[in-house]
Amino acid sequence: MNSVSKVLEVIHSWNPPEGWQKISVLDAHTGGEPLRIVLAGLPEMKGDTVLERRTFMKNNFDHLRRALMFEPRGHADQYGAVVMPHCSPDADFSVLFLHNEGYSTMCGHAIIALTTVMLETGAVEMQYPETTLRIEVPSGIVTAMAECRHGRVTNVRFHNVPSFASMLGEKVHVPGLGQITFDLGFGGAFYAYVDAKACGVRMVPQHYRDLIEVGKAIKKAIIENFPIIHPFEKDLSFLYGTIFLGPAMTPGVDSRNVCIFADGEVDRSPTGSGVAGRMAIHHAKGELKIGQKMTIESLLGSVFTGSVVETTTFGPYEAVIPQVEGQAWISGTAKFYIDPNDPFKEGFILR
Repeated sequence: MNSVSKVLEVIHSWNPPEGWQKISVLDAHTGGEPLRIVLAGLPEMKGDTVLERRTFMKNNFDHLRRALMFEPRGHADQYGAVVMPHCSPDADFSVLFLHNEGYSTMCGHAIIALTTVMLETGAVEMQYPETTLRIEVPSGIVTAMAECRHGRVTNVRFHNVPSFASMLGEKVHVPGLGQITFDLGFGGAFYAYVDAKACGVRMVPQHYRDLIEVGKAIKKAIIENFPIIHPFEKDLSFLYGTIFLGPAMTPGVDSRNVCIFADGEVDRSPTGSGVAGRMAIHHAKGELKIGQKMTIESLLGSVFTGSVVETTTFGPYEAVIPQVEGQAWISGTAKFYIDPNDPFKEGFILR
């Protein structure tokens, strides 16, 4: 047998046979929440808008989403992004977001990670002390501003799409829990915000499974009893997740968020679009003034800072432009191969 170093060199230089699908990715994370960015290997997503491209991928290439998000290449809580040319001339590029259930309409942690990756890899030239990117997502255009120092991104803040409180203080009966009070907010996607203590759960890693089950039950009950309506887009008219709220466990931090979204995914970060929706709710209740900052930690203790930049209107709603800020890190690159004869080529999920 050859030496171990020779064996590993041969494996490293191996190329798959013709007919195998080859997909290259770069992985990053924001506050612990993963983002898998597809670099090469996907077909072109057709459509004149990001929502049309989202529908096109769902109808034609959803098996590739599953292959990249599910085991054995991913896991039940994997998250992804497909970067594409912009549709609007006001944007630098557009993006689709992938998860275990399908395609979300806005993702703050992904905006922070994408901005970091674009600048730290040199794909976009850094401007000092700050670089601005305009990113087109299914729910609109998000403006991201990266603080840059010595070739690194030290912080990213973004101004989100118009965000608003859709329902305040509504009540719903949840089987096994009884009557639960919730607020419904939109921060690029709709979330139901509930008090964790009132729901009988603790926002700690040890209660991970309980958070999933209770979060899914609340989401299901609200979907069955309340219409979720976006004022302009039918494709945005759905409840994305449940966000549990409670006191922070870290001194000096204002609050804690735990978001259960898609099909029971648990966000490791404080949830960028969820923080945006929360800013709209706090402002609607008179609890947050323009420019006032609020720090929110995740299940892991990673922190985003949220605030309201300005007020606006969005259809029938009094809305705000929220700002959310955080930090991301690049964690690796990979090449994935899909053998057409592999019985599990499209992936699977076990929890």
